[in-house]
Amino acid sequence: MRTARALATLDEVELGDHVCWRRDPAAALLADARAFVADGALYGDKIVVIGGMGETFDIPRDAVPSASVVLDFSEVSDTASVLAAVRREARTALREGFRSVRVLTERVPKAAPDGVEELLDQELKLDQFASESGAIVVCAFRPSQWNEPTLEHVACVHPHEVGTRAERPAFRMFSTGADSWSVDGVIDSEGASAFNAALRAAIAQAPTMTLRFDTLEMIDAAGMRALVDAARRLPSRRIVVEGANETVRLCWELAGYEAADLSVVMGA
Repeated sequence: MRTARALATLDEVELGDHVCWRRDPAAALLADARAFVADGALYGDKIVVIGGMGETFDIPRDAVPSASVVLDFSEVSDTASVLAAVRREARTALREGFRSVRVLTERVPKAAPDGVEELLDQELKLDQFASESGAIVVCAFRPSQWNEPTLEHVACVHPHEVGTRAERPAFRMFSTGADSWSVDGVIDSEGASAFNAALRAAIAQAPTMTLRFDTLEMIDAAGMRALVDAARRLPSRRIVVEGANETVRLCWELAGYEAADLSVVMGA
């Protein structure tokens, strides 16, 4: 069962983890990338790097296992192309006898798609890949290159986080199966915008999506409005909420959403 957690270092990664690494430019964290690669060889994982190792992570080629693969997308590539390449390498790694793959990528604004929603779409699909395949996916972000609201949105769709200012986000939304997403933490007025953006990116992927609220501590009126707004954006899609506690279900009903003609089903 996947659970959200903060990591002290990349040494703590486990199979199926999808990590938001907020990089510090200091040399100590560049060493973390080298350790992450070295641990891959130790545990029998194949290294898959999206981008150049030397330019991006300052890792000498002779320090990288010979079986590693560099996917050099020099131009902006669509999500489907990147995921297809990563999935292909994961299948190859299993045939070659590796335990899994360790994917290491640095996200930079100039190589990211326009708009935070498409960036969230990429991260949600990478999270699904990690969940389904047991791969370890580490997405590095340099905080100095990104605005803080975007980083906060991105952190919320990674179940794990490490690095500078890696305090736990108010909530996390992450894959728990085919078209199923678990929501953990608190969704209030501060996190409602990020929740709405993540929902809109996820609901576009399937006709029906399931939201698991088993570990959700609280969702306030702003969070509920964010859920309703996401459903209204694509009325042909359906959101099924499962695992909501009695208080959440009662507040949903009192707000009038239960009787409204919305594509949201709030269940126990």
